[in-house]
Amino acid sequence: MDYKENRKDELYSQVIPAGKRRYFFDVKATRGGDKYVVVTESRKIFDNTTGEFYYDKNKMFLYKEDFEKFHKGLQNAFTFIETGIVPPPVVVEDENKVPSGDINIEGSAALDDINFNL
Repeated sequence: MDYKENRKDELYSQVIPAGKRRYFFDVKATRGGDKYVVVTESRKIFDNTTGEFYYDKNKMFLYKEDFEKFHKGLQNAFTFIETGIVPPPVVVEDENKVPSGDINIEGSAALDDINFNL
């Protein structure tokens, strides 16, 4: 299968070079016409046994029903990195979709106010 045949279901693609990594954001469509995003991280790695480079790829599929929750979760992570304040959790309307054992942080607190030595 050649490269163009493999990408025929892609509607949009963006490559973000980042040092030894590249991030690919590809928009594809299901047979039913629903659009989804495939995020791929590609890392160039040297294999000491063969003396050659190869690409290690990790993919994540994100479907439109999860776009808003994913966006909010990513935004919360960026906010925490920038401010050190734990944002409130992403609220899921359908409680049945929340896996048991998830951490539920009520409200927010500055990182300096959290006692990690409990």
